[in-house]
Amino acid sequence: MKAMPQLSRKVSLLAKRAIDVVASGAGLVVLAPILGASALAIRATMGSPIFFTHIRPGLGEKPFALRKFRTMRPTKPGEVYFRTDAVRITALGRFLRKASIDELPELWNVFTGEMSLVGPRPLLMEYLPKYSTPQRRRHDVRPGITGWRRSTADRRFHSAKGWSSTYGTSRIGAWVWT
Repeated sequence: MKAMPQLSRKVSLLAKRAIDVVASGAGLVVLAPILGASALAIRATMGSPIFFTHIRPGLGEKPFALRKFRTMRPTKPGEVYFRTDAVRITALGRFLRKASIDELPELWNVFTGEMSLVGPRPLLMEYLPKYSTPQRRRHDVRPGITGWRRSTADRRFHSAKGWSSTYGTSRIGAWVWT
């Protein structure tokens, strides 16, 4: 009797991965002109590198390189990094963020299997030691470009409490998380 749910989960995982590959591949092809124009604009206004790369924990807490378009100039000598983000963002960077174009390179992370289209957003590596056991479950699935709550209009999931009171803490519930 238990083999059937296991098979169903495997089929769901394969279907979700297939959707991720097809959608991200199509997105990369269709959005290639926007990706190219953005890369050229970044190169022309801010120089190299074009991408902001940051190591984040993925499936099973395995580190991967998250890629986004760069939206800020580098810190100057003596600048305090966290106090200068608002000062360091460029006009182009502000536009890329507002239009969410800075996130488009993450489609490559989806295509290569490091991320999924929908899943928990990848947080910083330094948060790993601070996770409780239930919080660690976020790494049982691939991180996503967009979270499940954000992809629905259901505001009950605004907080962990909303999720917990609706589904219980031990149940992830939605297929999109698998």
